[in-house]
This record gives sequence, structure tokens and C-alpha cells, in this order.
Amino acid sequence: MKIKILIITAIFASLAVCVNAQQSGATGYILQNDAEVAKKEPGTHQGGGETIGFNFFGAAKDLKTVFKKRILKPGSAIGYHLQKEDEIYYVISGNGIMRMNGKVFPVKPGDAILTRPGSWHGLAQDQDNNLVILIAYEKKSH
Repeated sequence: MKIKILIITAIFASLAVCVNAQQSGATGYILQNDAEVAKKEPGTHQGGGETIGFNFFGAAKDLKTVFKKRILKPGSAIGYHLQKEDEIYYVISGNGIMRMNGKVFPVKPGDAILTRPGSWHGLAQDQDNNLVILIAYEKKSH
């Protein structure tokens, strides 16, 4: 019986250490959910309309990558702007119109677009459904 109590005590002690490690950030990962970071915003870069932005890991110390999800509602857009670093857009759902260096082309689920430094681009939602995209780029040094 003493051995069972000792084993159970050891298990709970190790669980307590794991829980404490997760809270201290010593586990080597951060888990976030859409609901934790969702924020209603106007279309970025003066694109207009209503969007919902999800800035995952925005407060993570020393993270060099920005990883976002954005939902562009009907009539919204990411405004035409100059790109200063490599940026990747990935279309999860919905349809949109991408404007890149003066050219216009449709984008659909499964499309990935790499915008390079010095390019101009914008993205508009194109139909009655939401356009859902992932965006990743290198965080600017300050």
C-alpha cells in the first residue's frame, strides 16, 4: 500500500511540475485559439470594410515570424500597399481578387501567393462569402 501511495504522489508531483512549466513558458510551445486573439478591424492598409484579424503569438518573446489569419467579410479588402519584406498569403476559403504590381487575378482556396520586397499588392473579397486567409512574414526589427 505504501508503494502505491508513493507512486501516486510521484505522479501528481510530476504533473504539478508540468503545469507550472506550461505557465512559465518553459515547455517550448504556446497554444492559442482563434477565440483568444480574434479582433474586429477595418480592412488593413486602408482597404475598408469589416474584417476579423487573428494575430497569433503577437506577444511571444523573440519570435521572428508574424503569423496571422484574417477574415475579409463581403465588401472588405486589404488595401494596395508597398511590401517591405517577403510575405505569404494562403487562401483557406472564399474567393478574392489579388492586385499585384498593377496586374489583377482571382485567388481561391488552396492558392498561396508570395509577395516580394518592393512589390505592390492588395487583396479584395470577391463574392458573398467570407475570404479567409493566412498571412506570414518576418517581423520587423525595432
